[in-house]
Amino acid sequence: MTETSAVRSHLERRFETHRVVFWHDPEGEYVADLDSLGLEGVEIVRVANDEYVVKHRLLHVEPDTRFLVYRSGAVPTGIGNWLLDLELAYGVFTADRPSMVQQELGLAADGIGEVVRAHEKFFRAVKRMQSLKALLHADDDADKLRAKMAAVLLEQREHSLLEITRTLLIENAGGTDAKYRALADYGLDEFHWQGVGRIYGYMSQSPSIDDFVLWMFDQAITGFKSERPGELQNIQLDFGRLRYEPRSQKAMTTLAKRVARDLNYAGTIADAGFRDLLGNDLFEEVDRKIISDLARAVADRTVAAREIAEVIRSRQSSIWIDGYRKLYAAIGSASDLLTALSGLSLSMQSFDEGLDRYRHEWFRIDQLYRQFTHAARTAEFAGPLEGLRVQVESFYANKFLYTLGAAWQQHVDGVDRWRSAVLRPQTSFFADYVRPITRDGRRKAVVIISDALRYEIADELGSRIRQEDRFDATLDAVLGVLPSYTQLGMAALLPHTTIGYSGKGDRVDVDGQPSAGTDNRSKILASVLGMGVPAEDLLGMTRDEIRDLYRQHQVMYVYHNRIDATGDKQGTERQVFEAAEKTLEELVDLVKRLAGADATKILVTADHGFLFQDSALDEAGYLSVAPQGDNITVQARRYVLGTGLKTDPAFKTFNSAQLGLDSDYEVQIPKSIHRLRLKGSGARFVHGGATLQEIVVPVLAINKKRKSDTRLVNVEILPESDKITTGQLVVKLFQTEPVSEKVQPRTVRAGLYFGETLISNHAPLVFDQKSADKRDRYQSAVMLLSQDANDYNNRAVEFRLEELIPNTNQWRVYGKAMYTLKRSFASDFDF
Repeated sequence: MTETSAVRSHLERRFETHRVVFWHDPEGEYVADLDSLGLEGVEIVRVANDEYVVKHRLLHVEPDTRFLVYRSGAVPTGIGNWLLDLELAYGVFTADRPSMVQQELGLAADGIGEVVRAHEKFFRAVKRMQSLKALLHADDDADKLRAKMAAVLLEQREHSLLEITRTLLIENAGGTDAKYRALADYGLDEFHWQGVGRIYGYMSQSPSIDDFVLWMFDQAITGFKSERPGELQNIQLDFGRLRYEPRSQKAMTTLAKRVARDLNYAGTIADAGFRDLLGNDLFEEVDRKIISDLARAVADRTVAAREIAEVIRSRQSSIWIDGYRKLYAAIGSASDLLTALSGLSLSMQSFDEGLDRYRHEWFRIDQLYRQFTHAARTAEFAGPLEGLRVQVESFYANKFLYTLGAAWQQHVDGVDRWRSAVLRPQTSFFADYVRPITRDGRRKAVVIISDALRYEIADELGSRIRQEDRFDATLDAVLGVLPSYTQLGMAALLPHTTIGYSGKGDRVDVDGQPSAGTDNRSKILASVLGMGVPAEDLLGMTRDEIRDLYRQHQVMYVYHNRIDATGDKQGTERQVFEAAEKTLEELVDLVKRLAGADATKILVTADHGFLFQDSALDEAGYLSVAPQGDNITVQARRYVLGTGLKTDPAFKTFNSAQLGLDSDYEVQIPKSIHRLRLKGSGARFVHGGATLQEIVVPVLAINKKRKSDTRLVNVEILPESDKITTGQLVVKLFQTEPVSEKVQPRTVRAGLYFGETLISNHAPLVFDQKSADKRDRYQSAVMLLSQDANDYNNRAVEFRLEELIPNTNQWRVYGKAMYTLKRSFASDFDF
């Protein structure tokens, strides 16, 4: 825009609200340009010692005409200026650039002209001017103007120091400085650092973003303590906002990692105990130190399991938790496992007592071992767990698997028929679980069979299902068939009168029909208006497609195979617990998909369980003898099929009739947890034998309810006073009940407000305590008042608990309490 066109633009805007515009041009710079301005409908009058004539024309001769009254040279002052009253009424236009900019901005406060002159370069661009004017208010002063100019350069609307700092820190964390250089290029860097010094307390002869970052974290390390009370109050509040608000959280973690390296923070806490660090999450080195100490304490068994659990729970709110969640989970599982094993009695008086105790108690050892191993194997940094892993492996294999296997084997040796008084046989699954649902012809049943879904995994699946809204799940168990392998287990779950070996290896016939594969099983299910479908097919269908399939059949068997497919291969058997985790996710998805397609009665079961240990077996894990017989048809790690098998103390031998099978085969099972030596197959993951882990088969009954049955845990605010007299307020909060499957954790933020103005920090809080002891369910929110809070002294303010509205970035008030702010000048020295 040329100088003349800029003048014309200003004059046109003045004429939008004024009939007469007075223009003073002392130097006469625009005399030659007057006639070329092109102001449509405006008469130009040049004042030439004829003020009275001009005034008479404006007021009486042409009272409706628009006039531009132009004066060059010196303007008389006081009563010597006959046009003074009109100039005061209409205002005077001057064409010097700072004045034009100030007029265009519409700001009249003192110092605005100085700002415009000092930063003339900023105002040359029309786009910047437009962006700035969109942010301005008529009463903005010089500091507000500069702050909003900075916001324009940073390409944002917010001009507070917090938001400008946030933008510069995000940029710095990204390794660039273009926005900061823009402040410097337009002369606003000095203003910025003056504000940082005045508001945050940062002082430096050579300020920079890098130096400010170090200073800020250094203040946080020392708890923002200062010799002058309240000096660091604002940076303390804003530091918390920068760390916890999503817009800058990632950048702040990047900066924290850099600062920790620069300050060698790991070295400063090397000698600290984990208890001294529990309230600290400034740097991830804190979590690493706590994890290392906890892992060592659990391995040495020097800290009680209850304290370990509470420490782990408290660290879930750490800003670094996502990177260390699995390590904490592994430590928690190991602590519970080693504690349980230290006082565990594995004695049993009968076959049935062993089955009963496993499904009610002992299965949790297998569950904890799986949870530990999975977390340890999938954690990003497994090094801190190495010593603990050795302990867990030794205790699990020797004090649990071997001891339980030997104790249980004594009762297996004593049975002459494979049956129990406390568990139904797996062969009666259809009659006992499916037919009662479909008997009336109106209700339909869905059966999900997950290959090798061990009982302890099904227990966790039940818990996850119950956490879903409107779902309930009840876990039962059946006595699995022997040998405990896929072909026989799958056949046992089908409707049948007889099952037995076909004479073709380990293939099994159901009522004389082959049962291997989904197609053959679907033919058998057709007799009860049923069909079989692979789980992967169902997961690829739409809800309408699943609904159509469900409506066409009385019974639907869904075959899922991830655990067995992974564990049965030597190259992948160590990934079996990762497969179990993926299985849990897929089964929850399957259940929800089926329920969404109108299925209300869903059963989840398995063909068999399994034995697994992550460490390699030593020589004692294998039988030193090989099976002998007239005809050995199948020899696997955990069972032998054939005829004329020779008895041996290393094996338990059954005939088919003892196992409820229609066949001439005999079955031999290696005793306890021993494996047969076989080339080319894995030995860590096995099944086919008679251990409790292999033959206690889960049956999880899932129902979909009509009404919602999950809710967030309740939290009460317990004010100890209704007044705030210092710069800090501590509010006690109480979680009214333990968290459970249906009562879920609540995440909130606490803050103090006057109206909608935040006058304190935001404190994030998570209420997830599972303890039944009320004393464990108290927390405190520490509110630090900002300097702005002084503006509301002797006024009512509101303490709020807010929670995120699901699937949004908006917050809603969950609970509140009213306080009166009663701070005296003396309280300034209490902060």
